[in-house]
Amino acid sequence: MANSQIKKALVGISFSLVSWQALAVPIQWTDWTSGETTVDGFIGMGVITTDTATIDVTYMNPQGIAFFQSSGGPDYWTPRDPTVSPYTSDIVDNIPTDTDIVALRYAGMQTLSFSEAIANPVFSYVSLNGNGYAFDQDFEILSFGNASDGNACGYWGCGTSYKNIVDLGGDVFEYQLLGTGEPHGTIRFTGAFDTVSWRSLSNEYWNGFTVGVEGTADEVFPEPDPEPDPTPVAEPGTFSVVALALLFLSRLRRRPNRQH
Repeated sequence: MANSQIKKALVGISFSLVSWQALAVPIQWTDWTSGETTVDGFIGMGVITTDTATIDVTYMNPQGIAFFQSSGGPDYWTPRDPTVSPYTSDIVDNIPTDTDIVALRYAGMQTLSFSEAIANPVFSYVSLNGNGYAFDQDFEILSFGNASDGNACGYWGCGTSYKNIVDLGGDVFEYQLLGTGEPHGTIRFTGAFDTVSWRSLSNEYWNGFTVGVEGTADEVFPEPDPEPDPTPVAEPGTFSVVALALLFLSRLRRRPNRQH
């Protein structure tokens, strides 16, 4: 098994062992900085800044997008009250920052790539109305904007979210994010990743997203400390010195006392 596969397996095991202790953590959200449409489709660039690293984020969509908001514009991540937000939960502590969003409109594949492996990425979405996303990685739904989840509605209204798993054969699965009404919410992929790909299931104007992380894989899943060296074995020379000392002491004890 390759080192990367071993690391992912260990990460998954470690996460399972501690998942019962899960607490809300601050998420470092993508600062989307620039985007352009080329003959190959749309390319968006962003940056995630963690405690120890600056991670470049690249979004590629060959079909193109509806619009790209990297500075200013309407705030679609409302309401901003974290106690009832569709985007916060027992695991995610903070709402996506600023007004940055990538808005979609076409069916088809798209990919997020990170300049280094990131840990437990979270994916927040707006107005998944009449559409759905089919991811190449399994995920869990953390929150959505509906009273049934204890949250307020999102910008465009209320809706529920649910997951559907499709077996494509050959041990390949597709993990679909679907919903009813006007789904707004947050999902999470658990483990370490440097890419996440998904397929928009239909043409719909518009639905949007952004992405954040707990930290880099090295920050959240540090390598274990090396095993300590076993108790060192004394070298032959050491044994010789000790043996001579013990022999000398034994002779001293056996020597008879001389009378003066």
